[in-house]
Amino acid sequence: MALDTRVLQADEWDVWYDHLELAFGGVPESPEERTLYRSLTELVRSLGVWDGGTCVGSAGAFSFRLSVPGGAVVPAAGVTMVGVAPTHRRRGVLTSMMRRQLDDVRAAGEPVAVLTASEPEIYGRFGYGTASYDLVVDIDTTRVRLDVPPGTDAVRLRLVDPLKALDDCERVYAALVAGRPGMPARQPGWERQGLLDPESHREGASPLKCVVAEDADGVVVGYARYRVRPDWEPSGSDGKVLVGEVDAVDPAAYAALWRYLFEIDLTWHVRAYRRPVDDPLLHLVNDVRRIRARQRDALHLRVVDLPGALEARGYGAAVDVVLEVEDAFCPWNAGRWRLTAGADGSGVRCERSEDAAELALSARELGSAYLGGVTLASLAGAGRVRELRAGALREASRAFAGDVAPWLPHGF
Repeated sequence: MALDTRVLQADEWDVWYDHLELAFGGVPESPEERTLYRSLTELVRSLGVWDGGTCVGSAGAFSFRLSVPGGAVVPAAGVTMVGVAPTHRRRGVLTSMMRRQLDDVRAAGEPVAVLTASEPEIYGRFGYGTASYDLVVDIDTTRVRLDVPPGTDAVRLRLVDPLKALDDCERVYAALVAGRPGMPARQPGWERQGLLDPESHREGASPLKCVVAEDADGVVVGYARYRVRPDWEPSGSDGKVLVGEVDAVDPAAYAALWRYLFEIDLTWHVRAYRRPVDDPLLHLVNDVRRIRARQRDALHLRVVDLPGALEARGYGAAVDVVLEVEDAFCPWNAGRWRLTAGADGSGVRCERSEDAAELALSARELGSAYLGGVTLASLAGAGRVRELRAGALREASRAFAGDVAPWLPHGF
């Protein structure tokens, strides 16, 4: 029987999601998680592959808006819920879904697609490059202290109900988006993801807690969401603080929140997830060697509309370079493109060119460099970018690089 690939219907969602859980190990998600992701699923952007009445493949996309270098926020397809049943491997199911999905993304006018990868190697062959990284940070607070900036002591902290503080926290988050590439501008409904609190997420810890930081006028300028996992040794308490989010609009509020987390009673250890690789926390601690930080890949990006994507972002230096781009999976991107931008980032143009190529790379490398966190120079060092005109690599690498590291603060 031939496989049938079609857009998901509302009455198929449960079977489709059951398939997805099976593809990721078969552990059911909590009713809370399932309800949220059902409400967020965009049916018209969700594909199911069916073998008779059995769902054997799934792929979806969320309609995101993503911050890019220069402060713009651009449309992006947030690729998600991709899975193939173990009975149907090596039959072209994933390739067919990726093909249809990227065609749909192009038709929708979204210049880029992004995803988080269970296995990065899988998506590299479809042109996705690793565009951002994050840190998991472990800190022994008996050996590490914070050197806080002026004004920290003036920040007022309040322990609040996470739900009641949601609007204030979202305003803080929204204020940060334009200044940090890779952050999704949260669309309606996504604010609830940060409040998910099933027991399976707690690692034996408390229910979700929230502390907010206020300025002198009582305006919320920062927040932290965390859990506390109590533990006891014969010598006394040995609790751990598990930090999910810390966001603030100014350094004093940021430092005040971290100091609070370091000083919670009966705890001697802090673990923070999904921190940016250039987190200011690394400069607040008195001894960075006492921090155990593990870097991992986060956001993977695929350039879908090459000129649209390159013209949507800003550049940190003047650039005039002809790129030779290889893109077998999205051939409309392949060929030579002249990218130009002024020293102040104005006048960005990306157009087809017949001039001699000056840098050669594939769409995958272009995706890695797009958010400014991975330099073209580092990719060239790995043999992934080739310089064809002396000086072109330095010029383009400086222009693409960003002031801050791109960061994906939450999954999708």
